[in-house]
Amino acid sequence: MIEVCQLEKTGFEREVLAAHAGQPRVVHRPRSTEEVQALVQGARARKVALHPLSTGLNWGYGTPSDVPVGVELIDLSGMNRILNADEISESNPVALIEPGVTQGQLADFLQARQPRLMFNVTGSARQTSLIGNALDRGVGYLGPRREDLFGLEVVTGAGTVIKTGFRRLGDESPLAHCHPFGLGPMLDGLFFQANLGIVTSACFRLIPRPPRQIAVSLALLNERDLPRFIAVLASLKRERIMGTVTHIGNRARTRASLMHGIVRYLEAQPGSASRDLMAEAERVLEIVAPDQWTSLGGISGTPGQVRAAFSEVRSRMRGIARVMSIDDAKLDFGYALLNAFRFIPWARANAAAIAAIRPLHGLASGHPTDAAIDNLLWKFGRADLSAASLGQTDCGILFISPALPMDGVFVAKVVAEMTARASKFGHQLYVTINIETENSMVAVTNLLFDRSDEAARANAAACANELHDLIRAYGLEVYRARMDMMNKIVEPDSEYWKTIQQLKSVFDPDHVISPGHYNIAA
Repeated sequence: MIEVCQLEKTGFEREVLAAHAGQPRVVHRPRSTEEVQALVQGARARKVALHPLSTGLNWGYGTPSDVPVGVELIDLSGMNRILNADEISESNPVALIEPGVTQGQLADFLQARQPRLMFNVTGSARQTSLIGNALDRGVGYLGPRREDLFGLEVVTGAGTVIKTGFRRLGDESPLAHCHPFGLGPMLDGLFFQANLGIVTSACFRLIPRPPRQIAVSLALLNERDLPRFIAVLASLKRERIMGTVTHIGNRARTRASLMHGIVRYLEAQPGSASRDLMAEAERVLEIVAPDQWTSLGGISGTPGQVRAAFSEVRSRMRGIARVMSIDDAKLDFGYALLNAFRFIPWARANAAAIAAIRPLHGLASGHPTDAAIDNLLWKFGRADLSAASLGQTDCGILFISPALPMDGVFVAKVVAEMTARASKFGHQLYVTINIETENSMVAVTNLLFDRSDEAARANAAACANELHDLIRAYGLEVYRARMDMMNKIVEPDSEYWKTIQQLKSVFDPDHVISPGHYNIAA
């Protein structure tokens, strides 16, 4: 049965109530594709709009509180089955999942049932949706999530159900869950960053664990060499020497990622109550993270392949960056040794850094973590809450993330100007440049602010708008857009967006699903 209710004060519903002054909202909680189909058909008859949410944790881009009043929500988190759980194996590394399946859920399942398999995780929380993130073109630690998803089952805005690729032959077909392309035009792409239908299940690629895997940490020696640093990392990506996504973070991003873990380690030490832990944590950061730009990537393969690739990275980075390899054994040994000598400030600082790094290191091995969101909860004084509750805090976050060409000089110039522009608004810009493909990169940049402060909200919005204007002045565009940006990115006079609007009239003639989302508003 479809559950229809006004918002209860649990989970993301509290966030919506807070954002809309307690106005009642209708939330539908279907448990099957058939129930989603009935909801869409009913909405057409009632002439109301619907907006689907996988788990509602798309922080910084669009959460339940950003959905306009009058639009009914479809909470898909209850559709959380791994539909082919008994068929997944090393010879069949594909999971058929529903939109409520989270990256934490899939990681736990694989650990218990198929430990030789892993998948492309993101740095966001364990409770984030795999399908939801992929459909919004999120980027994981191994590559763009867009490439992980195929064989979609979709309830269109017209109330019909279609399956893309060879899933159209039926899920019993031997081709349904293995061949990503199908026959004829590929429809999959129409449902990424789109409002033409509601994806109710999809095939998700899994990856065999490599025999050997290391993380490669690099620290830029001189900030003026950032363009050269990016160029060398780009060549390593193109030549598949470092095949994962390479993350290049500025000082603000690196310190924000480590601070909470460092403080938590220091809090657990004897005598911590009598020390200024924040001041000590700052000193730790000066020891372990003094650099303006650091990078983290990965190398995997046979032991011989990993040794050869790491040697090549070190050779090319000579004189540009400090290079270090990291694996679980090194972390375990380093922590045990340094923690034993924690009465020495230098040893305590490095033990604290390892404690903070450990969960982040696991991302490249397919182990999702709440560490990044826990950092934000701590920063905004709510370390008592779970990561999924971030939307209930005063943490305001806005992403302005441009797609970029593989040009180190150009990218360094754009990022420097974005940083300077944010500074004029009193904002520190948190930047991670991700080399995600062999020909392009993206900069994941964000602002943080106290969203309980009206002036802070207005200032952050103005800053974000100016940063977007700057991006477009360079002939660029964001690779993911916030819900409040749709009127800026969608150009009604553009032939491209006119075509998207025409597709909307085919798949959703009554504009039932997410009106105006990545489309011309009706």
